[in-house]
Amino acid sequence: MRRFSLSLLRHISSSTALALTGTCRFHRRLCFTASRPQYRSIVPAHSCQQTRTESTAASQHIQDLSGPEQRLLNKLYDGLIGGQRASLAECITLVETQHPRKKELAQVLLQRVLAYRREQESRNGGKPVAFRVGLSGPPGAGKSSFIEVVGKMLTGRGHKVAVLAVDPSSCTTGGSLMGDKTRMTELSRDMNAFIRPSPTSGTLGGVTRTTNEAIVLCEGAGYDIVLVETVGVGQSEFAVADMVDMFVLLIPPAGGDELQGIKRGIIERAELVVVTKSDGDLVVPARRIQAEYTSALKLLRRQSKSWNPKVVRASSQTFEGIPEVWAKMEAYREAALASGELQGRRRAQQKVWMWSLIQESVLCHFQNHPGVREALPHLEERVTKGAISPGLAADLLLRAFSSSSSSQ
Repeated sequence: MRRFSLSLLRHISSSTALALTGTCRFHRRLCFTASRPQYRSIVPAHSCQQTRTESTAASQHIQDLSGPEQRLLNKLYDGLIGGQRASLAECITLVETQHPRKKELAQVLLQRVLAYRREQESRNGGKPVAFRVGLSGPPGAGKSSFIEVVGKMLTGRGHKVAVLAVDPSSCTTGGSLMGDKTRMTELSRDMNAFIRPSPTSGTLGGVTRTTNEAIVLCEGAGYDIVLVETVGVGQSEFAVADMVDMFVLLIPPAGGDELQGIKRGIIERAELVVVTKSDGDLVVPARRIQAEYTSALKLLRRQSKSWNPKVVRASSQTFEGIPEVWAKMEAYREAALASGELQGRRRAQQKVWMWSLIQESVLCHFQNHPGVREALPHLEERVTKGAISPGLAADLLLRAFSSSSSSQ
């Protein structure tokens, strides 16, 4: 585990290392050519040394790759950039693996894809080339049917659509049904669409730990629309909002107490609320729910200065309202790009996702620590018998972890 933690510093590709070297030259020019003291205060004294260290670590990690590993990464990267769906599926499988060495290879591949994406964005005037949309809602809201109809419409207009569908895993067996592809029969046969179902594997928030990396890979493969369908888990549905440009909430009509069923927390994160199944006998209830949510959203604090959340009705069966829904999504994207909020949101999301991965890695390191594993069975037994409180047991485990780590 310690080897893996140290190897995280070596996951920067050669292109990133060149960019860091250029930054270091710029810092040196400011430090040594500027005579005014305020320039010296802008750049930390250790920044140049740190960037040189990161560049050396990146080059060393590239040299550590064996011949077969280098050929594998080149094959996957070339196929991914070429838009091959099979290569994209292999890349996502590599990212999702739990094997330590393959995780390192996945990070090297991701850095190459990120460098390619930065090059595309620079050609696009610094604007993102892909649009990320997160879709969530309670079970039975019609998420898969909605995605298939919208996806077919977008591919017909010349877009390439990637769908990352997340299925809940069983708490007892750990298995997952993975049935989203079977519900999107037409879209799964479309050559301009890519559907990837993934299990949650116990992750809270309805997304997998590698969903963000899968989004990057889909964008590298040339998909300009990425739809993330998540498990409808009510108040815990916040993780997807931290990795997409727009969060869309799908709600069915006649679902009981509408404003109680979907809690306030998830409504506050939604830029667009879509009342699905607005056809037949459900048109009247759908209009009533649309009016209720429109009034409710006016009472909530605005998340964006350039956009007011909208509530629309749509039917996947009759196609009514589907073009209007996409028009609202495009209007949000244009407003967010014009105000710069979308670019700022993506930068903030990268920091949030970095810390979430750090928390996961630290917890894994804690659970596999020898001192913790030695004391854990005894403390668990005492907690279950009521001899000590869970808080005291946690303090003792943390003390064992910190004392052993400091003595090594």
